[in-house]
Amino acid sequence: MGFFLGMLVGIAIGIGLIVAFARTERTRSKYRSELAKTVAALARMTVQDSRKLLPPQYYPSWVVFTQRQKLSLFHLICFLTWLNQHLEKIWPYVNEAASEVIRSNVEPILEQYRPGVLSALKFSTLTLGTVAPQFTGISLVESECAAGGITIEFEIQWDGNPDIVLDIKTRVGLALPVQVKNIGFTGVFRLIFKPLVDDFPCFGAVSYSLREKKKLDFEFKISGGDISSIPGVSDAIEETIRDAIEDCITWPVRNIIPIIPGDYGDLELKPVGTLEVKLVEAKELTNKDIIGKSDPFAEIFIRPLRDRMKTSKVIDNDLNPIWNEHFEFIVEDASTQHLTVRIFDDEGLQAAEFIGCCQVSLSTLEPGKVKDVWLKLLKDLEIQRDTKYRGQVHLELLYCPYGTDGNIVNPFDHDFSLTSLEKAMKIEKVTEAELRKISTQKKKEMFIRGVLSVTVISAEDLPVVDFMGKADPFVVLIMKKSEAKQKTRVINNNLNPVWNQTFDFMVEDALHEMLIVEVWDHDTFGKDRIGRVIMTLTRVLMEGEYQECYPIDIAKSGRITLSLKWVAQHKHRDF
Repeated sequence: MGFFLGMLVGIAIGIGLIVAFARTERTRSKYRSELAKTVAALARMTVQDSRKLLPPQYYPSWVVFTQRQKLSLFHLICFLTWLNQHLEKIWPYVNEAASEVIRSNVEPILEQYRPGVLSALKFSTLTLGTVAPQFTGISLVESECAAGGITIEFEIQWDGNPDIVLDIKTRVGLALPVQVKNIGFTGVFRLIFKPLVDDFPCFGAVSYSLREKKKLDFEFKISGGDISSIPGVSDAIEETIRDAIEDCITWPVRNIIPIIPGDYGDLELKPVGTLEVKLVEAKELTNKDIIGKSDPFAEIFIRPLRDRMKTSKVIDNDLNPIWNEHFEFIVEDASTQHLTVRIFDDEGLQAAEFIGCCQVSLSTLEPGKVKDVWLKLLKDLEIQRDTKYRGQVHLELLYCPYGTDGNIVNPFDHDFSLTSLEKAMKIEKVTEAELRKISTQKKKEMFIRGVLSVTVISAEDLPVVDFMGKADPFVVLIMKKSEAKQKTRVINNNLNPVWNQTFDFMVEDALHEMLIVEVWDHDTFGKDRIGRVIMTLTRVLMEGEYQECYPIDIAKSGRITLSLKWVAQHKHRDF
């Protein structure tokens, strides 16, 4: 009986265990099935799907792509995790190799960019530390891939602990061991695998470039003190490092590594056009002098390479300087490059004092169209924490891409002022080598002559300047270079005057001439200037005739409508 009872109990327990095991297996099977469905759903999930689930503040920066292929979010996370894990494992070897490469390649670059205040700039110690960078994003650039290659962009973040010491010698003989500390970097690197070939590894070369520099922070320390206590040295070193990075590895610059022997000259950086820049004026600049006013000048560039940076003349003791200077720049990639303007206060033999900077993207320019812009000056283009007003700069920009076959009119081209007969004569008589020589010479000597007709049509919303709540406005037209003047009649008691008066000016050098339009208030006991408008003649040279409403500078309010017309006078030249 005990045996049977034990057997029954054993069978019951066995059946129970079997049932429990079966139910557990079914549960586990169901869980695995649901998990597989979830994983499959994650694998299909795109960035747009994730936006429906999570609010924007939970996105890392790499989730947002523009004109790029949207990688699967699940695959992206898995790949980045795998990539970062393996980078950490091999980082000691990468550190050793990269440190030596950086030392041998960067020192000549720093020497090239070394400012005049320093006589030597070399590394005495250079290791990248124990902290590996982290890949935080990856994308495939579709527009670039269509050009017969594969373009991938990696976003990298690095808060490293490198051991970097620069041996610096100043012009006065002072030697300084400067330690670079607390480096923080976030940027996007672009890798281009091109051309695609049939042989392993299926691409002929790899090009790399820093596509975007989002953050670059570092500090300088010297033994026993702060380098900022030595005037000019810290700023000079920092500017040298930033300019070297900007010009040597930042897109559109690209470094090409051949994988399969071949000619990869088509991958190198090539000019695609020219940018004509008129530095017109600035207004309301911050005064950096205790006595008197600042002596401003401008530094202008697309790439901060020493022989490509342009410097304006110094305007003494003026916070509203008028430069009216023309500069020409080479453009390599109009879609990504910027024009940068830095304004300084000239301090004579001492280092110039920084006033502010501004930047305009070349992608905002329409080829062959003059863009007239006022740009606010900032303390820093990358970290805009300082909201202090520093003044504004007035620029005139004209982008002329190559290969337009004369469809774009460029008044700064030496051929602009030639008649069709003169152009035909030149084509017949001048060789290609002579043509290049003449082009350079003519640009320096070119004069565009003609008659400028200015119609002062009307003004509106002028500020109140009289006790009676009105104004008695009139307009003075001044050609800055020739100093020719004309003025309209006075319109009494009117804040919205209409003149409709036309004036003609004989212009001998239209490229370097300026029209200054001053609005005045006539008063029995004197005259008060309300405001002004300053313009070059570039647009009227290109368009022949136009009408525009301009805001009046300096004035609290007001706009003035002008019509300009240009009639050229050609003069025969011998070649």
